[in-house]
Amino acid sequence: MTLAKEVFDRLRSRRTQLGLAIRVTVAATAAYAIATALHLLLPLWAVLTSLIVTQMSVGRSLKATRDYMLGTVGGAIYGGAIAVLLPYSSEAGLLGLLVLSVAPLAFIAAINPSLSAATVTAVIVLLVPTMHHSDPMTSAIDRVSEVAVGAITGLIVSFLVLPSRAVRQIRASAALLLELIADAFAELLAGLTRGRDNDALHRIQDGIGTAMVGLNATGAEAERERAARLSSGPDTGPLLRTILRLRHDVVMIGRATVVPLPAEVQTRLAGPLAEVSTVIARFLRSAAAALREGAGAPPIHPVHLALQHYAEAVAAVRHDGLIRGQPADTAERFFALGFSLEQMHQNLCDLDRVVGEWSEAAVDKPARVADQPR
Repeated sequence: MTLAKEVFDRLRSRRTQLGLAIRVTVAATAAYAIATALHLLLPLWAVLTSLIVTQMSVGRSLKATRDYMLGTVGGAIYGGAIAVLLPYSSEAGLLGLLVLSVAPLAFIAAINPSLSAATVTAVIVLLVPTMHHSDPMTSAIDRVSEVAVGAITGLIVSFLVLPSRAVRQIRASAALLLELIADAFAELLAGLTRGRDNDALHRIQDGIGTAMVGLNATGAEAERERAARLSSGPDTGPLLRTILRLRHDVVMIGRATVVPLPAEVQTRLAGPLAEVSTVIARFLRSAAAALREGAGAPPIHPVHLALQHYAEAVAAVRHDGLIRGQPADTAERFFALGFSLEQMHQNLCDLDRVVGEWSEAAVDKPARVADQPR
């Protein structure tokens, strides 16, 4: 029972990936069955296309289907035209047509990667007739038919079989990023007492950059779903922009904490900085949990209070002249830290508002209002 529960918990934590595996399996099986029933020449291409267009979210599946179909139709038209208009009678002639087919389409695909399927399709349309003794036009029609069956099958399966919406995924991605920012923030403020080299600074921030790229991609998919009216929910733009600004705050704080503060300043600011570190990290992690669960934003008042205490301590340090006589670089980093924390305070207020907009109560409210009788 313990082993079964552990396996169940692991699968549950990977339910998004498990759902994708099930969708891909169903799409491939259905595409092969349909292609065989329609007596298509190469059911293989229908199956491969269904694998390509069945993606992690409906929004990503829509983009993959659109790009693959555009590339396939364009490549079929170009490859078919080359084969019909420039007949060949030798291997050298076929080699020349192959170069003429591949070079322009490969150049276009290098400029616009979404059309990369065009090159493959043109080659198939050109070469398949030499193996199956058919004409180029039939080859082009077969190729488009096979891809269309796979693309439509994959897209329908993405809609019907354990559909995964990018709007749901963006909650998990944003929550993970906020937790990474919380960890980095606490670690960076700790550097004010011991300093840090640039390599360590990059190690702390690398994971945030990678997660930010993934969040932006998921945000684009979510907006694609919203534009197609496949999902509802708040605009992803404010959430993404707020998290990006928080990431910039962490970068600025990292630069300000490479060199430790002077010993006397450390002593005066140790308590307020520890409070700031604890309270802001806790708020970020609580906001992450709220996003995952669709709950309301956590209370932000402790953040206001902690930063007020820090500002008062900084004012006392400056009043007592502890920064005078310090090297210019040290003074510059001291003031840069204060400015960065002020900016972060504003962005945390924005995060508080955005998390509230993403709560399930806020998302459902428009629907409930719309359903009321007039």
